[in-house]
Amino acid sequence: MTIMRGRLSAARYRHAIGVAKTAAALARRFGIDVERAWLAGLLHDYARELDGVDCLRLAGRYGLLETVAEPSVDLLHAPLGACLLRDELGVADPAVLQAVARHTTGDAGMTGLDKVVYLADAIEPGRAYPGVDAIRTLARRDLDRAVLAAMDATLELVRARGLKPDPRTSRARREIAAGIGERAE
Repeated sequence: MTIMRGRLSAARYRHAIGVAKTAAALARRFGIDVERAWLAGLLHDYARELDGVDCLRLAGRYGLLETVAEPSVDLLHAPLGACLLRDELGVADPAVLQAVARHTTGDAGMTGLDKVVYLADAIEPGRAYPGVDAIRTLARRDLDRAVLAAMDATLELVRARGLKPDPRTSRARREIAAGIGERAE
């Protein structure tokens, strides 16, 4: 926690703690490894506060620029964070690194841990946006439906900003929707 406190602003650090606690609670509820969920939740924004120039430079070094729809800190901080956690902190757990890498966009083949961290980032207590309370309520009983609702909220925000949705989110949404028998967009 000391590493994250020194790396993040006070507000972002509070968010990271909120995501860690929320991820652990979700993991407990849905039978997923609680320690991994806590760790991935705590570390998920490791690269979030890099400035744009450093983020793009490092993402280029790791070959990540081609993996995102639009090269920006918003989209690159998750996969870049996973790379930096591995190389700077020695985090070796592939499940934790994958959950960190997917926490912003999701992707096809999401594990339970991936879903928990993605959802925790969307609904931790500090989040306030239209519909978040309904997603929190859904998260008490159905992980996949809650993740789907969180993805829908993200996709709506992205489209409202005139941006193109990241293909990974669209793939994840289609796969989760198909798995629960909902309409895929």
